[in-house]
Amino acid sequence: MTDAATAAPINREMMQRDRAAASLGLVVERDDPGHAVVSMRVREDMTNGFAITHGGFVFALADTAFAIACNEDETVTVAAGADITFLKSTTAGQTLTATAVRRTRSGRTGIYDVTVVDEHGEPVAEFRGRSISTNRTF
Repeated sequence: MTDAATAAPINREMMQRDRAAASLGLVVERDDPGHAVVSMRVREDMTNGFAITHGGFVFALADTAFAIACNEDETVTVAAGADITFLKSTTAGQTLTATAVRRTRSGRTGIYDVTVVDEHGEPVAEFRGRSISTNRTF
């Protein structure tokens, strides 16, 4: 594992190249090894036919926090899989915040939990990501 001084520049470099996150307006609030916080304001174009936030955007927010948390050193780490449970719907104008926390990391694999909450701190979704480190470096 690495320290925050090493992980932050790596994650900042990764996020500077992340066009998907930029197009969604994601804001990185925290990028420590094994821990990340990312927020997103829900726009009208992020809602579905029921005028609620499309689940794909909630997943993208959680997945981005997961990506930051699991890239703890110079080794490129990606998702091996992820699951999400939606708990509450949200609408345009709300701000969602995803907090990712490392549960375990052993060898090339890891498990990270991400909680997504609304601006009132009420749970919106729970996400569990499984990571795998590649042979590539930043």
